Amino acid sequence: MKLDLAARLTHRARQRAAALVAATALISLAACSSGGSGDDDASKNDAASMSSFAADTTFKATEPVTFSMLWTDWPETPITDSWEIFDEIAERTNVSLDLTNIPFSDAVEKRSLLISSGDAPDIIPLIYTGDEQQFAASGAVLPLSDYEEHMPNFRKYVEEWDLGDMVDNLRQADGKYYMTPGLQEVSVPTFTVLIRKDIFDEVGAPIPETWDELRDALVKIKAKYPESTPLADGFEGASMLNYAAHAFGTVAGWGFGNGTFYDEDSGEFIYAGTSDGYKDMVEYFHGLVEDGLLDTESFTAANDGEGTVTEKFAAGQVFAASGANGTVNDFSTALDATVGKGNYEVVQIAPPGGEAGQVVEPRNFWNGFMLTAEAKNHPNFIAMLQFLDWLYYSPEARDLLRWGVEGETYTKSDDGKYTLDPEFSLDAFSINPDAETDILKDLGYSNDVLAGSTESRALKESYNAPQYVEYIDSVLSTRTPRDPFPPAPLDEAELEQASLLATPLKDTVDTNTLRFILGERPLSEWDAYVGELESQNLQGYLDLINGARERYAEDNG
Repeated sequence: MKLDLAARLTHRARQRAAALVAATALISLAACSSGGSGDDDASKNDAASMSSFAADTTFKATEPVTFSMLWTDWPETPITDSWEIFDEIAERTNVSLDLTNIPFSDAVEKRSLLISSGDAPDIIPLIYTGDEQQFAASGAVLPLSDYEEHMPNFRKYVEEWDLGDMVDNLRQADGKYYMTPGLQEVSVPTFTVLIRKDIFDEVGAPIPETWDELRDALVKIKAKYPESTPLADGFEGASMLNYAAHAFGTVAGWGFGNGTFYDEDSGEFIYAGTSDGYKDMVEYFHGLVEDGLLDTESFTAANDGEGTVTEKFAAGQVFAASGANGTVNDFSTALDATVGKGNYEVVQIAPPGGEAGQVVEPRNFWNGFMLTAEAKNHPNFIAMLQFLDWLYYSPEARDLLRWGVEGETYTKSDDGKYTLDPEFSLDAFSINPDAETDILKDLGYSNDVLAGSTESRALKESYNAPQYVEYIDSVLSTRTPRDPFPPAPLDEAELEQASLLATPLKDTVDTNTLRFILGERPLSEWDAYVGELESQNLQGYLDLINGARERYAEDNG
């Protein structure tokens, strides 16, 4: 799972970020023509639908209807009888939701079992790009591109936010897309380097713009604090290698995906783990280890940014580490107890650049939904599409899902500023912490399943701390998202074959990346390592991916 609620982010981030970033490399789905008008029989299932439904209007079914939806329960915010969000949705739309609840701990597995067995609810939320691939290949979910004419909000904001090419990249080998994603007006990397800016200032090191500048700063900090290992990850290296890789012109860590990287010079996919950029990245981090600048435990122990890394940050043993918006809060809380409020400054910096430029990950979607194949037989199928289009993509629903009811739980000024009523809190983002009623825990707003899927920039900034808004500004003004790779969608048989080849290859890369960085295997054995990958039919794997790329290019121009 891959979710972005700041105060509760870090302890489940590995799964989320891996799937989110990997999707771009693994699927590489293609630009194609827009979707058709859908199955004629399905389009006849229009009971309770609105004949005049349009973008930026409230959907209201012409008669009460009930739709089934899969719901993931978080242990810290389980649904309670006091959650008014569902009552508010029903009052506005005439739609009741029949929820099938699954626990967060094994949500992905349970979701797969339900869909594969044909027992899943019609609506499957919390779907990230790539999650739908296996179900699309087997025909278990609907090609939503066939029905996009019934989703005017989706179409409007795809166009306004210039996301059309990205949506086309969701298309599978048949030219159709099987999920509609959460649309983000702006997209920045979730994970990056967090630094103790006060310590950087103390040693005369500016905020680093490149990995070389970060190394220079770490050397100065090490000289001032010789007992420290000033840089840490906390996610077994997977987080830091993910966002660092783009600066070296490769993919790694959570973003390794299927392991391929498109080489502009050759016009083909190459294997990232054997590339010069990957080797340069490994050598860089190995150099940090050699000079005592990198906390090696944080590359080997799975503590998800909490535990040892937070303790070391608080104790002055680490002064820069991987993290997200919520990790800033974690580190700050720990530092309050050791150095005291006002005696430190934690800053989330734009991911450093490198030899490939000031480059960050490609612009991303957030979670959306898919529909099971049986959904088209629902007598209210068109109403279901209209309802979901309103729920996921209309400004009215976006505000409702995040803040609740305007005039009751929050106000919105003419200039677009959101203010939570003092009687209510949003503890997940440390807003009005002394209020008795939490709009998430007690009322269900800002829940992990629906809120944040689609967001304007203003809405995203409305609940985040000023330091995160500054981070957004810094990334958008100083970094360039890497272009997505050309499409290379695989059919069902190819998916199975690719999986059998990709898994052992990736295992070899992961194991040896860590060994090279930690010095357990000398870099002089790089060629031998490449040979080990080649002996695992690496070329056959690349032929499969490049064959899919060539086929799609021929079919779609």
